[in-house]
Amino acid sequence: MALDTTSRSDLAIDGMTCAACANRIQRRLGKLDSVAEAQVNFATGRATVTHDGTVNDALLTAEVEALGYAVIEETQTDEAEDRREADLLKRLVVGLVLTIPAMAISMVPALRFDGWEWLVAALASPVILWSGWPFHRAAWMNLRHGSTTMDTLVSMGSLSALVWSAVVLLGDIGDGHIYFETGAVIVTLILLGKWFELRAKRRSGDAIRALADLGARTARLTDGTEIELDDLAVSMHFVVRPGEKIATDGVIVEGRSAVDASMVTGEPVPVEVSPGDEVIGATINANGSLVVEATKVGSDTALAQIIRLVDQAQGSRAEVQRLADRVASVFVPVAILIAVITLSVWLLLGNPAGSAFTAAVAVLIIACPCALGLATPLGIMVGTGRAAQLGVIIKGGEILEDTRSIDAVVVDKTGTITEGAMTLTDVLDAGLPADDRSRVHVLAASVESLSEHPIAQAVAVSVEPKLDVADFQNIPGSGVRGTVDGTAIGVGRRSLFDAVPAEVEAMAAQAEAKGATVVFAGRNGLAELVFVVADRIKPTSKAAISALHDQGLSVTLLTGDNKLTAQAVAAEVGIGTRPGDEVIAEVYPDDKAAVISRLQAAGKRVAMVGDGINDAPALAQADLGIAVGTGTDVAIEASDLTIVSGDLRAVADAIALSRRTLSTIKGNLFWAFAYNTAAIPLAAFGVLNPMIAAGAMGMSSVFVVSNSLRLRSFAGYRHTS
Repeated sequence: MALDTTSRSDLAIDGMTCAACANRIQRRLGKLDSVAEAQVNFATGRATVTHDGTVNDALLTAEVEALGYAVIEETQTDEAEDRREADLLKRLVVGLVLTIPAMAISMVPALRFDGWEWLVAALASPVILWSGWPFHRAAWMNLRHGSTTMDTLVSMGSLSALVWSAVVLLGDIGDGHIYFETGAVIVTLILLGKWFELRAKRRSGDAIRALADLGARTARLTDGTEIELDDLAVSMHFVVRPGEKIATDGVIVEGRSAVDASMVTGEPVPVEVSPGDEVIGATINANGSLVVEATKVGSDTALAQIIRLVDQAQGSRAEVQRLADRVASVFVPVAILIAVITLSVWLLLGNPAGSAFTAAVAVLIIACPCALGLATPLGIMVGTGRAAQLGVIIKGGEILEDTRSIDAVVVDKTGTITEGAMTLTDVLDAGLPADDRSRVHVLAASVESLSEHPIAQAVAVSVEPKLDVADFQNIPGSGVRGTVDGTAIGVGRRSLFDAVPAEVEAMAAQAEAKGATVVFAGRNGLAELVFVVADRIKPTSKAAISALHDQGLSVTLLTGDNKLTAQAVAAEVGIGTRPGDEVIAEVYPDDKAAVISRLQAAGKRVAMVGDGINDAPALAQADLGIAVGTGTDVAIEASDLTIVSGDLRAVADAIALSRRTLSTIKGNLFWAFAYNTAAIPLAAFGVLNPMIAAGAMGMSSVFVVSNSLRLRSFAGYRHTS
């Protein structure tokens, strides 16, 4: 259905027991008129529905509840999980207490006595009926709606064991063998696996919960008043003492200190801050006392946005999940059919009814596709959570897959490889009178003060005071123009001027040969001054380029600076040491996306790293857009990955972790498929009995969860270099 989707609804769903439940809810919601897409994630217990705004949450809730599930408030999710875990543990304990003696009596002849079968029946029946009640209830609900899930298999297997054994015991038919203990063991082992699974799933969400707990609860205003964080408003000034958390995003107005931002940015080293520097809420003030002016509060803060993006990413679906979804949707009916065929064939071949029944039950139990349903969403959940802890925001599961084929990284220079804090180091002229030189400098600084470009700001702060500017023009990629005191003044590249005298050109060339950046300034279309500015290379950029090379990626430096400056920077950080590396200089902002397109046309899969507004088209064009979080909101919005810090090594971390996560998901899916593919024939041929099948099914889910949790140990280049 093609809709202009403008609205999104998020529902927390309680009561899902497997991936088939999620698929059933997803299909139901997706069939609603005005719904463009519905995604239901079993691992996170959440439904995300995009629609045209005519669908409300009440209607969506009614549809979910009609299927037998509950929609709960977001704030109640932890409470619901606690209740579910407590109930599961209670049923598991009862199962263990009753199943162990039932199994011992059934399997150890020395423990048997006259009428032992009746005691085993009395011990096993509560386990099958009461401990296994969640499976039976879910199976009945699904059957009412004409569908089957993993619970159907567990319920059919355990109840079949109970009913068959009761018939044998009461009617004295068949070979006289009873399977009460088999049904009890099936329920108990699967409950044990579900309990381990639930505990591990809660651990997989620790990252997002830890982020949510980072924030301060109160703020202390400059007059000494302590207020709740919800009462803090933009422009309020608050005090941060040594060792305290910074209450919200803001700008320092008084004091100097070092701020530990590792919990948000992933940077292990505290950053020195002083008046005028921006700080992020929830980071820790290390030593000095600070006065901070709040600039963002509530849902607008960096931490709140990170939590929201990670939450959305954890609920997303990778493309590889579609195959798992298709398999899971047909797996249960096929498993039931195989069980029926197994029973029929064994009986037709003249085998005892008890043996035929045992093989059929084993097929039902071993076929539970729980591990298959968990394989992808848990990998995404743990991977994106760990990324957030490292200061990397991955916008969705599909982004993880895009990193698989990336073979080239294009890196913007200013603000990415370099600090982006340009400093005016020299002002050159070709013999201008002192008064004219000073006049042009003031006029140029006045015009540059209206531009946000780092080079413009370096010129703007070099003189005070500024003059009023009229007719200001920003010519992308060339510079700025304006009228000051009736004089037309321009500052920018050579192309901005009608004439550049040879001696002025020569001075600029000498400065560029040393790796500096130059801009021209002059009146009435004539270049008269050369501003020499320098941008310090970040100390971590060389290690970052080396890390990208280690991952088999070629690196292209893309900049609007002149070739000499670009080549000098590239040489210092190691770009050009690997085949495929390039330096592309003097590129206008509008042409950056064209450069990406050219590389893609040459057969490369390109990741673009940038931080400015002029990088947004290139970020969107790239196969993988990576925004440096210290940059603009426009660049971040256009990207697929966001690096909260300004450390380029985080880009290497992001790519490495994305690849590791995708590899983990593929490993999960392989073992889930391999497990079912190999185990069902073994069960059908009688090699696996139902008890072993139940244990193996539970352990397959535990394996998938444990394998996903290994992603929590990913350290990254910043913590190992």
